[in-house]
Amino acid sequence: MRPLSNEETKLVLTKLKKYIGQNVRTLLERSDGLYCLRLHNNRVYYVKEEIMKFAVSLPRENLVSLGVCFGKITKGGKFMLRITALDFLHPYCQNKIWVKSSSEDSFLYGNHVYKSGLSRISDNTAKYTGAIVFSSKDIPLGFGVTGKSTPECRLADPMNIICFNQADVGEYIRNEEGLI
Repeated sequence: MRPLSNEETKLVLTKLKKYIGQNVRTLLERSDGLYCLRLHNNRVYYVKEEIMKFAVSLPRENLVSLGVCFGKITKGGKFMLRITALDFLHPYCQNKIWVKSSSEDSFLYGNHVYKSGLSRISDNTAKYTGAIVFSSKDIPLGFGVTGKSTPECRLADPMNIICFNQADVGEYIRNEEGLI
């Protein structure tokens, strides 16, 4: 487990800013303590600093994971955000999309959000920005990238894609072994 390099930090923070904007600082400097991002086996972990200090004494071979896995740095040098980060991102998100109860299952199976399944969308959502997808009962289901801005959504056809699925809670079942 090591700190992220400058390039890796920039990569991760850029992706997080896509979803939570300037709230990245709030995510790392919470009221219950300071948190940090650490890299272990190409996975980025969100760890409380107090716990991280205890983990330094453990050998790397014996450490499986520490904290919450936020994502993975791919061999191509990109950062992929994982569904395990959803619980920490949704309180700080800026762009929200709510889906109808009839299309929740479709989203949880890995499909995109279409205009026909859109219940509502937050104001001033730009095109190709990160958004958290909620159920009609305000339960976070996953996150994705918007395919249309808020004004474009109002004029879109029912079969137009509004949000491209990046991750959803259905991954806990579909990709059970790869989430650690």
